[in-house]
Amino acid sequence: MPDNDPPLVPAATSTALSPAGLARWMDANGVPGAGAAIELEPIGGGASNDVYAVARGDQRMVLRRPPDTAPPDRDSAMLREYRVLRALRGTDVPHPEAIAVCDDPTVAGRPFYLMAHVEGWSPMAFPQWAPPFDIDLEARRGLAFELVGGIAKLASVRDWRARGLDGFGRPDGFHERQVDRWLAHLDQFRFRDIPGLDVAADWLRTHKPSQYEPGILHGDYQFANVLYAHGAPATLAAIIDWEMATIGDPLLDLGWVLMGWPDPGAEPTSGYVDMAGMPSRDQMLDHYHRLSGRPVDEIDYYVILAGFKIAIVLEGGYARYVAQPKGNEKMAEFGRVVLERAAAAADLARRTTLGSVPARPSGG
Repeated sequence: MPDNDPPLVPAATSTALSPAGLARWMDANGVPGAGAAIELEPIGGGASNDVYAVARGDQRMVLRRPPDTAPPDRDSAMLREYRVLRALRGTDVPHPEAIAVCDDPTVAGRPFYLMAHVEGWSPMAFPQWAPPFDIDLEARRGLAFELVGGIAKLASVRDWRARGLDGFGRPDGFHERQVDRWLAHLDQFRFRDIPGLDVAADWLRTHKPSQYEPGILHGDYQFANVLYAHGAPATLAAIIDWEMATIGDPLLDLGWVLMGWPDPGAEPTSGYVDMAGMPSRDQMLDHYHRLSGRPVDEIDYYVILAGFKIAIVLEGGYARYVAQPKGNEKMAEFGRVVLERAAAAADLARRTTLGSVPARPSGG
């Protein structure tokens, strides 16, 4: 080991990701904290990527990388995550600051990036909600409005080309190719029938939104992928897990939030948080519209598309679990959720024609 290497604190990590190797790379790339000890601590919660807390002196960062067993295309997805975080710098979208990225797999086994640590709490880290939101239902309503406010701010980033995201996605023909693209993806691992998926697919092919303004799409927007600041009132601290981000129709993020969203007194189709006290779907729609200026009168299309897409995405994880049951046990639950989402999308498709929900103004 060269004499100028910093002191290192051993940590339990991937065989390819070591504090020593990371320290050398950070020093070579001017990442703050040179000369201080490094600590790596795995952070739980994700089903798709390895996430580590990185401490070096007074610097607190987070490292994200694909797991050793992930397919090769996960590497490019990791680099895309960093690109969109870098593009959001200077906006009012709550997000972790992008610090540095490495596309050389010899450094840590897979490409990775570093982002700033965000102080906050995740709904996935608690049995239900963090205090005071566990007992204060009025304060809990604020969590929902902050959730939808995050994507309203994201949808308002209209200068995405100037921010370096030209070519990040294929916005032209976005809606025309959704059904065939995702069914082709399903064909790569299809092993069982998913009732209702064909109903949703047929409906989506013949009901497309009358208006479409491309923007940044998170792609997997939900309570599981945000952090909140500690304490009341509810404040969204950061949107995280950008691996499915692209340039497309930002209203799909709103559909993603609302699939399974219960009105007062109704039970959600599935979920991992207590939805008691939450605002109604219409209140969420109105809040999004006021903040983003985007029309929401055709939201049922986006809810159906979200259910159709998430069913296929989760089926991929479930298919891997069925083929290798000793893998990620979190994916075992996907089998049930896939069927629920496909059935809900089909049910809404059977009941919906575009324009069947109360029209809202399309202006700002």
